[in-house]
Amino acid sequence: MKSKIQKPSSENLIIGEIADYYLDKEGILYSYSKKPKRTVQNISQNVALVKKITNNKQVPLLIYLCNSPVPDKEARKFSTQQLPEIYKAMAMVSNPGLSQLIMNILFKFKTPPIPIKSFSDDKKAKAWLKQFL
Repeated sequence: MKSKIQKPSSENLIIGEIADYYLDKEGILYSYSKKPKRTVQNISQNVALVKKITNNKQVPLLIYLCNSPVPDKEARKFSTQQLPEIYKAMAMVSNPGLSQLIMNILFKFKTPPIPIKSFSDDKKAKAWLKQFL
């Protein structure tokens, strides 16, 4: 059964351009993806935001994906390079098919730089991420 996305209350949410974030007590960072097209500029601003939230510490990420425009090649390459800088592992929660599409776009010809797994249930995603705490 698919779980419904429940964002934490707005006072606990850190607002960003391409995603909103919440860092839980255990150290898992939740990302609520937004629709803007990813560019090198907004990805680098987002990386800076994540580093600020986590005090420059790599954390496991549970990301709720949404449909957004496919980034250009330069933005995809930059994004892939940044992943190991800020995350230990990534669990993607989405409707079936969406995370697979993103994986195919980002990592078509090479292995992801961090452990990445897709889920349709966020409880299973969180359980998988706990090994990286």
